[in-house]
Amino acid sequence: MNINNEDQAREAIALWRQDPARVQLKNLRLALESLELSQMYYEQKGNEPGMARAAACQTIIGNRIAEIEAE
Repeated sequence: MNINNEDQAREAIALWRQDPARVQLKNLRLALESLELSQMYYEQKGNEPGMARAAACQTIIGNRIAEIEAE
């Protein structure tokens, strides 16, 4: 799933919640990696709104990873 904004990040998390924790973590980590690459791209282009969106999505995904790891 391609995540481009905070709403899509929340939708992805909701969709993946039905999966086992191991699968959720895999999907979340892949999404986080993709968002990190997006943020680097936006930084290179000087796209401040894009950088902010990517950072916000990373925070949302990172929080969910932390929740799963704490369980």
